[in-house]
Amino acid sequence: MKGKYANIIIEIAHEKLDRPFQYRIPERLQGKISPGICVIIPFGNGNKQIRGYVIEVTDTPEFETERMKEIAGRAEGSLAVEEKLICLAAWMREHYGSTMIQALKTVLPVRKKVRSLEKKEIRLRLNEDEARQAYAECVRKSRTARARLLEELLKCGSLPYELVTGKLNVAAASIKGMEDMGWIQILSDRVYRNPFRKEGTVSERKTLSEGQERIVREILKDYDGGKRGTYLLHGITGSGKTEVYMELISEIINRGKQAILLIPEIALTYQTVLRFYRRFGDRVSVMNSTLSQGEKYDQCERAKKGELDVIIGPRSALFTPFENLGLIFIDEEHESSYKSEVMPRYHARETAEKLAKLHNASLILGSATPSLESYERAKRGEYRKFELKERLTGGCLPAVYTVDLREELRQGNRSVFSLKLQELLKERLQRGEQSMLFLNRRGYAGFISCRACGHVMKCPHCDVSLSEHKNGKLICHYCGYGTNRVKICPECGSKYISGFRAGTQQVEEKLKELFPRAGILRMDADTTRSKDSYERILSAFANQEADILVGTQMIVKGHDFPNVTLVGILAADMSLASGDYRSAERTFQLLTQAAGRAGRGVKPGEVVIQTYQPEHYAIVHAARQDYRSFYEEEILYREMMQYPPVYHMFAVLAASRDEAGAGALADRLAGAADAFAKENQKKPGTIRIIGPAPAWIGKVNDIYRSVFYIKCKDYEVLIRIKDCLERYLKENPLREETVQFDFDPLNQL
Repeated sequence: MKGKYANIIIEIAHEKLDRPFQYRIPERLQGKISPGICVIIPFGNGNKQIRGYVIEVTDTPEFETERMKEIAGRAEGSLAVEEKLICLAAWMREHYGSTMIQALKTVLPVRKKVRSLEKKEIRLRLNEDEARQAYAECVRKSRTARARLLEELLKCGSLPYELVTGKLNVAAASIKGMEDMGWIQILSDRVYRNPFRKEGTVSERKTLSEGQERIVREILKDYDGGKRGTYLLHGITGSGKTEVYMELISEIINRGKQAILLIPEIALTYQTVLRFYRRFGDRVSVMNSTLSQGEKYDQCERAKKGELDVIIGPRSALFTPFENLGLIFIDEEHESSYKSEVMPRYHARETAEKLAKLHNASLILGSATPSLESYERAKRGEYRKFELKERLTGGCLPAVYTVDLREELRQGNRSVFSLKLQELLKERLQRGEQSMLFLNRRGYAGFISCRACGHVMKCPHCDVSLSEHKNGKLICHYCGYGTNRVKICPECGSKYISGFRAGTQQVEEKLKELFPRAGILRMDADTTRSKDSYERILSAFANQEADILVGTQMIVKGHDFPNVTLVGILAADMSLASGDYRSAERTFQLLTQAAGRAGRGVKPGEVVIQTYQPEHYAIVHAARQDYRSFYEEEILYREMMQYPPVYHMFAVLAASRDEAGAGALADRLAGAADAFAKENQKKPGTIRIIGPAPAWIGKVNDIYRSVFYIKCKDYEVLIRIKDCLERYLKENPLREETVQFDFDPLNQL
C-alpha cells in the first residue's frame, strides 16, 4: 500500500504513549511500508531509535509536515502483522483493556525472523570417465579427502552435505574447491522445522452416525449459503465430536479454506495431532509454547504461504496468520485455560468470534459440559446448538459409584483409596485393563500444618501455603520460593507438624505399596517440564506400557484410551472449597470429564467418585452425567447472586509493593467508577460496586494486591467504565503501582 505518512504504535507499554504517532515515509521506503510492518523511528527530544508497528498508511497528514519526523527504516528481522490481526489487536485493546502494544504482542506468534534451515546435497557433474580421471589425479597428489568424496559419488551420484562433512570428514574448503573446478554441484532446498514427529499410517474417513452427518450437513448448508455463525456442539463424552470436526475440516479444505483447532492443554496435542495427521497428512501442524522460535517461525511461514490447512494448539494458536481462514474450532470450550492470565486478559471464545467475523468464517464450540455462558447464549438463540446423545462405540456411559469418605473413615479405612476403588483396581489388573486416577493437586502433600497450634507453613513472599514435595522441599507454586521441610513447628515448637491431604506423588507411592507389580505413570506439572514429556507419558500409556495413570486435571481432558475401563476420582469435592462462585460448575465439569475417560472402547467402564459431600448437587448431577439438571440448578444461583452469565462482572486489580498504596489506589479507582455510575445509571442498583478489599491472594512475590468488582447486565456499560478508569489513569499517572482489568473473570483475583 502506497502512502506518504504512517501512523505508528511505539513499542513501549505505557498508558501515556498508548496512541499512534504519525511519521513521514521517506522516498526510499515508498511502497515498502504497510500495516503490520515493524519499523525503526526516532522518538522523543533525543531522537532515540526505537521500534514501532505501523497500523495505518495514509496520504493525510495530521499536523505540519515540516515538524514531522521521518521513519529511519524497517526493523531488521521483523515480521509483518496481518491487517486482520491488527484489527483484532485493536478490538482486544478496547474490549479487555490493555495498551495497544500489549495487544499487538499477543497476536504476534513470532516477532522476529529466524534463520531458515536448508538441506544441502552434493551431486557429481562429471561423467563417469571424467570422474575416474579426477579420482586418479587426487590419489596421485595425495588429496585423500577429495578422493574419498569422488569415490562415494561414483557409487551413488549424490550425497547429503552433512554426511560428506561428517562421516566422510571432507572439509568445507575442499568441497568449495571441487565446486569451483566444476567437478560437483551443491544443491540447496529450504527445509521447514517440523514440530511433530510423523508416525502411524494414513486413516480413512470413518462412517459417521446419522446424528454426526446431520450436524455436518447443517453447518455446511449455512456456510455455502453465506451464513457464518457460531455453533455449540454439545455431545456426551465419547460421542464423536472429533469426527465431526475432521469431516467439516475435510469439506472446508475442499473449498480452498483453512482451519484452526484450539485445544485446552498442550498435553492433548500429541494424541489430537496424530489423529488429524493420519487423516490429512503433513498439511497439519501445531502451534504452542513448547515450540522453539524456529519452529514457530516456520509454521507461520507455511501458514501464510498456504502450505498448511490445519493448525492445532492452545489459545495462542488462534493467531496463526492464515489468509483463507474458513472454520475455527474450540474443543472443550468450557475450559478455563482459554482465558489469558496476563494483559490483555482475553477469552479465546470471544476473540475467536471476532476473528471469525473478520475472516467471514464460522466458529464451532464443542464440549460435553459447556460453559454456562455458551449454553445460555445457545438458549437465547445467539448460537445454534446441536446435540450428540450417544457414544460412538454404541456403548453406554460408565457405571458411577459415589463413595462417602466419612463412612470409609468410620469403617477404619484411612487410605486415600476407598475399599470400592481398591477392589475395582485389583480386578482391572487381573483382567489386563487400564485405570486412571485423578487428583486435582500436584506435589507430595497439600500443605504443611501443625496439629498442636494450627500454624500453616506459608510462603514469605505470597499469601499462600507451601506444598511439600518428595525431595523434602517446601515449594511455593506461585513464585517458586523453596525451603527445606520443617520437623518442628516454628510457631509453638511442637513436633506434630506434617503434610495434610494427598498429592499425586503420594498417591503414586501408595499405589506401588498396594500393587507392587503394577506399571504406574504419573502426569502432572512436575513430570511434564521437558519438551517431549507429554508425548512420552501419553504414548507409553496408549501403548499399554503401564496399567495405571495418576494425574491432575490434564489427564481428564479429551484423551481417548480404549483399554481404560476404570476411573477413580480421589477427592471430588476438593474444588468445591475454592471459594469461587464458579466452584460448582468447575467441579461438575471436572467430574463429568474425568468419568468420561472410562469405557470409551468396546469394554464397559466404571467410575468411583470419592467425596465428603455426596449430597452436593454438582456431584449428584455429575454422577448421573446430567448436564441439563445441573445447568437449571446452577443458573438459578447465578441469577440470585448476580453472577455471569446472567450479569457481567468487571474486576479491577490494583497492585503495589506498599500495602497501603495498593488499597489507596483501589479506593481512588472505585471512587471514579462510583462517580460514573451515579451519573450514568438509569435507576439505582443497575451498576453495583463491590469492594475494594484485599485480593483472594493478597500478596504475590512481595506485591500487595487489592481488588474491587463491578456488576452490570449491560457489557457495554462496563466497557465505558473501563474507558473512564483509563482516562483517570492518564490524568493521574502511576509510579510503581500497576492496574489490571479483567472482564467476567474465571478465577478470583
